[in-house]
Amino acid sequence: MANHKSALKRIRNSEVKRLRNRYQHKTTRNAMKKFVETTDKKEAEKLFSGVISMIDKLAKNNVIHNNKASNLKSNMAKHVASL
Repeated sequence: MANHKSALKRIRNSEVKRLRNRYQHKTTRNAMKKFVETTDKKEAEKLFSGVISMIDKLAKNNVIHNNKASNLKSNMAKHVASL
């Protein structure tokens, strides 16, 4: 167990951040799943910007790598174009 006040605070902060990252990542994955299951082009275009925004936020906060974010966004764009 940590002996310093700063180390205890770091443990508390990192746990809060871990839970927030986990929640945001799972929420984004669910949104992507809903987006991919959509067969209506208008509905997909409506969801597209929201999903892209969520992916960008994950990449900005280093929850996912920038290249992975780019690959996901590219696949989402292909999905919209194929409908």
